[in-house]
Amino acid sequence: MKVERFATGILSTNCYLAICEETKKTVVIDPAACPSYLMEHMKTEGLQVEAILLTHGHFDHTMGIEGFLREYPVPVYACEAEKEILSAPRKNLSLTYTKGYSFEGATFLRDGQELELAGCIFRMIHTPGHTPGGCCYYVESEQILFSGDTLFQNSIGRADFPESDPQALLDAIREKLFVLPDEVLVYPGHMGETTIGHEKRNNPYCKLRDAHDIDHL
Repeated sequence: MKVERFATGILSTNCYLAICEETKKTVVIDPAACPSYLMEHMKTEGLQVEAILLTHGHFDHTMGIEGFLREYPVPVYACEAEKEILSAPRKNLSLTYTKGYSFEGATFLRDGQELELAGCIFRMIHTPGHTPGGCCYYVESEQILFSGDTLFQNSIGRADFPESDPQALLDAIREKLFVLPDEVLVYPGHMGETTIGHEKRNNPYCKLRDAHDIDHL
């Protein structure tokens, strides 16, 4: 599998294309925007989009959905606990930066549910904390994790929003992500790539006893 990263939208969110190089079947992860250069690239490469995966419902990960769907009418998947965030402009923070945005056409997944896309199995891992339905997508055969705003390089997602839960975020990272192999390559929602092993050894947030200590870092 080939993974291409494009920083899009007003907060430079990482939108990923997960591509089967043999068939050109493609999964889009977190379409923050739908810039013309990205759409032209996809057409030039002959990519065949099969699905859009959302790691959570904040506006900076979702506002390109309709643009992609106009060109590629495919299913949009998200965690079932994220339904309210996706549909509520105040909760998905779009009213802070825009006139408001919502999306109500997603197909919702349960924790651990798997999708066969682009020749691989994508397993949804529910990692609440940044938002109630925050999640990651793990492709075991490729040792790849799309972590959204759960886990970053030497950092974690913000957990100071009204719908956030900092303790749940730390627990999810330790209990659901740090049990993955150290060599798993992590593609986060912002900033650069990392690995599970690097974060286990070096992430200062994940070394804290509990979420009350986050403010002291």
